[in-house]
Amino acid sequence: MSEPKFVTFGCRLNTYETEVMRNHAEAAGKSNAIVFNTCAVTAEATRQARQAIRKAKAENPDAEIIVTGCAAQTEPEMFARMPEVSRVLGNEEKLKAQSWQHGANARVSVSDIMEVKTATPHLVDGLKERTRAFVQVQNGCDHRCTFCIIPFGRGNSRSLQAGDVVEQVRRLVGSGYSEVVLTGVDLTSWGADLAGAPKLGNLANRILKAVPELKRLRLSSIDSIEADPELMDVIAGEERVMPHIHLSLQSGDNMILKRMKRRHAREDSIAFCSELRARRPGIVFGADIIAGFPTETDEMFENSLAIVDDCGLTYLHVFPFSARPGTPAARMPQLEKHLIKERAALLRQKGEQRLDRFLASEIGSTRQVLVETEAMGRTEHFAQVKFVSRMAPGAIVTAQVTGRGPSHLEARLAA
Repeated sequence: MSEPKFVTFGCRLNTYETEVMRNHAEAAGKSNAIVFNTCAVTAEATRQARQAIRKAKAENPDAEIIVTGCAAQTEPEMFARMPEVSRVLGNEEKLKAQSWQHGANARVSVSDIMEVKTATPHLVDGLKERTRAFVQVQNGCDHRCTFCIIPFGRGNSRSLQAGDVVEQVRRLVGSGYSEVVLTGVDLTSWGADLAGAPKLGNLANRILKAVPELKRLRLSSIDSIEADPELMDVIAGEERVMPHIHLSLQSGDNMILKRMKRRHAREDSIAFCSELRARRPGIVFGADIIAGFPTETDEMFENSLAIVDDCGLTYLHVFPFSARPGTPAARMPQLEKHLIKERAALLRQKGEQRLDRFLASEIGSTRQVLVETEAMGRTEHFAQVKFVSRMAPGAIVTAQVTGRGPSHLEARLAA
């Protein structure tokens, strides 16, 4: 291989950080290497990464295999024991230029992520093969949800300075990106560690005012309980902020939420969606929900099913509960695997019904679509669109929705 290949698992933050690594690796002249940027959010994510590593080495026996990301941070020894793996880099080390230079060949380089106190800006000019740009505004998490291993992979919460975020957005827009997605581990905690403790709403407004040529600003997953008044105002009143909000709900039952150590109740989530829907008609919501959390009874699960309708969710990301070693939830009474699987299937079925209803309601509408490939794009509401003719990736086009498929809309250019 003439240049390093990157395989990215997990979140948008990993996608952004892959570009930082790519820049360092290419600047150092790195070649014949395959880099796996792993995810630790579930045991399945880690299993998939290990499987992909074995396959890559079998197909490229002479390649240097470098493993990094959250799974490498939390379980470096496991990856170091794999004969296919040449090097293991921690989440802090992967972003340092010296880690990619010739001579930087320590087999395992993983420091204590909890010792990292500040977020260092890393500017990129683009994201390879993507028409939507992700911008890191925050890293780490100060909360300790009982099911989550991510704080131990990412460290405590630390925010980038607003000026650095604005500069990154300006740079990406200058490179031709029409849509920017703000991302982080705990996005709505942005600013808590900065002077004056600014809130995410303030950052969003600063970006919109400082970069007027930015056409679309989108938020990644947020905790609704942390949404500040200015953020609510900017979501409700600024057309350049996309009318699609993804929520970290995790459950619709108050007892399970307490056992998860979440900070919201089901009533808070319902009220949040109701307020924004009243202030910005047509806004859509997505959410993460875990099926089969320890101690979840049939009645508790029914509350999770019910909150899909109570919040009026359109997109559902369902996670069958996966015990992560070292987390409190792993020590709680576990449900049988078949029951977890059944509940996840019921939640997914519910999500399909909600998406089906939304797609049907979109037929005949006119939407602004960001073209992602020659044949596919996304509306303001994040609905996937398939075009009847070829389009230019990166453009925002006015499209007439003419039909639908199982999980997408069909459209043509509006007359």
